[in-house]
Amino acid sequence: MSAPARLLRRFAVILAACAPASAHEGPPYSVIVDRPVGPFVLSVWADPDVGTGSFFVLFDPPAYRSPADPLVSVEVWPATGRLEPARFEAVCQRDRSYLAEPLFDREETWSVRVRVEGSLGTGETVFDVPVTPPGYGRWDLLVYAGPFLLLGALWVAVVIRRRRLLAEAS
Repeated sequence: MSAPARLLRRFAVILAACAPASAHEGPPYSVIVDRPVGPFVLSVWADPDVGTGSFFVLFDPPAYRSPADPLVSVEVWPATGRLEPARFEAVCQRDRSYLAEPLFDREETWSVRVRVEGSLGTGETVFDVPVTPPGYGRWDLLVYAGPFLLLGALWVAVVIRRRRLLAEAS
């Protein structure tokens, strides 16, 4: 086996051995499913990324009697207590889910309070979520540079092989 082929094979083994990153990438994930919160039964889906996160609050059955009912807010603070809680009002979407977009300044565990006020009453729940960097975190460079590195290795292998063939021919 030629040296470039061995190099390419080693690179492939190293890539295959890399453990998956712990950061969340993709659509929101469920944090709470069908939990009774006061007079409401709600589910919360979250995508808590450093910068702007997203929290979707859904009711089962829909808990409204008018277009402005209920009012949903999301309050966030670091679990360490280093910052005061910050409150973000959720906006009703077309599909009758509620979207709040809190700001997170650092990757760590954050406490979240979802508060619901409506004509049926008031309820709140508290839970913790791990805030992760957007994207794949530390693996971004490797993931996005991978195709270019593979093309470069292939190009080097072709150049070395051509030089070897030319040297043998002369």
